[in-house]
Amino acid sequence: MNTPIYTFLQNYAKGNPLRMHMPGHKGRSPVPELAGAYAYDLTEISGADSLFEAEGIIAESEKKAAELFGSRETVYSCGGSTLCIQAMLYLMRQEGRRVVAARTVHRAFLNACVLLGLEITWVYPSKGHGILSGAYTAEDFAHALEALEGEPACVYLTSPDYLGHTADIRSIAEVSHRFGAPLLVDNAHGAHLAFYEESRHPMALGADLCCDSAHKMLPCLTGCAYLHTANAAYAGRLKGAMGMFGSTSPSYLMLLSLDLCNRFLEESCRERLCRVTELAEGMRERLRGKVIFGSEGGDPLHISIDTAAMGCDGRKIAEQLEEVGCYAEYAGREAVVLLLSAWEEPEQAAHLEECLLGCDFTPEGKAEEPPVFPQPEVRCSVREAALAESEVIPVSRALGRVCAGVRVPCPPAVPIVISGEWIDMQTMKTLRYYGIHEVEVIKV
Repeated sequence: MNTPIYTFLQNYAKGNPLRMHMPGHKGRSPVPELAGAYAYDLTEISGADSLFEAEGIIAESEKKAAELFGSRETVYSCGGSTLCIQAMLYLMRQEGRRVVAARTVHRAFLNACVLLGLEITWVYPSKGHGILSGAYTAEDFAHALEALEGEPACVYLTSPDYLGHTADIRSIAEVSHRFGAPLLVDNAHGAHLAFYEESRHPMALGADLCCDSAHKMLPCLTGCAYLHTANAAYAGRLKGAMGMFGSTSPSYLMLLSLDLCNRFLEESCRERLCRVTELAEGMRERLRGKVIFGSEGGDPLHISIDTAAMGCDGRKIAEQLEEVGCYAEYAGREAVVLLLSAWEEPEQAAHLEECLLGCDFTPEGKAEEPPVFPQPEVRCSVREAALAESEVIPVSRALGRVCAGVRVPCPPAVPIVISGEWIDMQTMKTLRYYGIHEVEVIKV
């Protein structure tokens, strides 16, 4: 398969040219182990194209990615899904839309809303899964959109969430479009979903705009991402939106990684994805008597262990795994998240199963019940609060104060309290339950 970015970089490096341009390392590595990487690290020289004004090798590679994902247009990001989220929301700001957002959001969403001055209407999960996740229905969004009484809006959703739960995107898309609202999906953990026999990707299910973190579930370097659109109204506008926030010096190593990933997606991803999904399902079945898994029916490659339901602490389980050389994606008191990928080898999946079999999941006694999740009262906009003069105080002294800074944990979670929201007793109780002892509030 043609890989235009890789081919250009390869030919340039082989030619051993006189590099009278950036980067300052001039293609030479300070250590021999990284010689190949430094040789391929370029800037926008003649023939190398330009990410935000692509019309050459980058445009050719992106066009191939769009074909593979089944989108109207796909563009590359060297700023992760964060840059893609900023671009999606910028397009909504241009159209004067309020954002109707599921509460399960990444901090990148909140930061972008601060920068853009976007107004948010929150939709809370109708079925809670603690701080990490939540289940939403199309009706939840229909009620929120109806309450806006015709105000221009868009819907913003994270799916899969951090534990691997997936939303009913098709139904939510139908509701969104009925109200004239574009559907935006943070699909950071779901790039691989386009390559099942029947696509499970948001582009196939009715989303208008969608971001994927290529590095999370595909064999790409960290920070690589895609921004997709299925809507003709946004095709041709993605680059301009990304250019508002992205660096004018994108990494050619990352672009090379995305370009080579196209070859993987076309030639072997589907076969490997099918194989690793079967391995994951077999592992779950064999461990079901020992382990309670979360995200059943969601993304098959998220091996999420519901330690809260088992009466044990996920952080201690992660420590046991690390003792035998296995490192989890995430560990908290309620859950452990282990990620497989289409790049996985059968031996690695088998080793993971052995590691889990060796863990002690004995309950530690009656677990403390998670508090009812708060729905704090909004006192001012996210932007006004985040940019206000603030101070950090103990949670014990925060009653009646207004949250200031955007301090949502990363990995993404259901934010307990967000900039501009009033801190009541229930909010304080929830913060303490999750081990949060300080909070940033507007200074009075």
